[in-house]
Amino acid sequence: MVVYSIKDMENLSGVKAHTIRIWEKRYCIVKPKRTHTNIRYYTGEDLRHLLNVCFLYRNGFKISKIANMSEEEIKTIVSKYSGVDLEFKDELDALLLFILELDSYNFNKVLDNHIQQNGLIQTMDELIYPLLDKLSIAWLTGSFQEVHESFVSQIIKFKILKAIEQIEEENDFSPMYLIYLPRCEKQELSLFYLHFILRKNKCKVINLGSDVNIQDVNLAINTCKPQFIYTILNEEMENIPLQKYIDDVCSVNKDATFVITGYQTIVQKIKWPVNSKKLINLKETIEFIKENKN
Repeated sequence: MVVYSIKDMENLSGVKAHTIRIWEKRYCIVKPKRTHTNIRYYTGEDLRHLLNVCFLYRNGFKISKIANMSEEEIKTIVSKYSGVDLEFKDELDALLLFILELDSYNFNKVLDNHIQQNGLIQTMDELIYPLLDKLSIAWLTGSFQEVHESFVSQIIKFKILKAIEQIEEENDFSPMYLIYLPRCEKQELSLFYLHFILRKNKCKVINLGSDVNIQDVNLAINTCKPQFIYTILNEEMENIPLQKYIDDVCSVNKDATFVITGYQTIVQKIKWPVNSKKLINLKETIEFIKENKN
């Protein structure tokens, strides 16, 4: 069973722990359980209920009125708010609730509406990345399980792939990027989103996918002769120091620029070869792509 601390409840609901405790005492909004050592904890049902309560509270319902409703009444009222009726401040809460319930229909409804109104780039920036940041707190504390992560990842991945397919490919797309993830990297969503950004900026993309070894990278480079090789390095590399990995790729492929982003490029001291480029974040990546379009 997944359990939540009062801090988890605060982080995931956006309601201060102090307020949650007041709601508990005055209105019995949630009833925490206690371990044999008297430490309070909450269940998944408690979190779902609190998210529903917060949703109504932020939409003008008084907490005293919500406290007198049954759980079914609360769920019924919440369900009347469609994806198109949600204000931006409510979308993250709604998506979080749909993730907990593995409700793909309503999750897609909110996400599709936001993409239709604002486009994928703005949706990623305003909604998806803040959602993933919020969820990362829960994943780090063990409050969410892998099934929730897979649920979110698969849906967002298909949205990005659909957006990529809608961009008509041209023969004269330039420049060419070869993108991939080395072994042990799990940034598949970031790789797909990079693919979309590149295609949106009229670049040709060769996407090798994840878990790619250096031999296959070199083979692909020799075959398609890209101007840029792009990868993400968040995890420590196995069997080879990062400096050697970068040096090897750059020395074998002197006509291409090896572009790298990720946590390891920040925490490790690297002597960057001339034909390499470190990018700190997504903003820098987009700027780099735009600067090197011709």
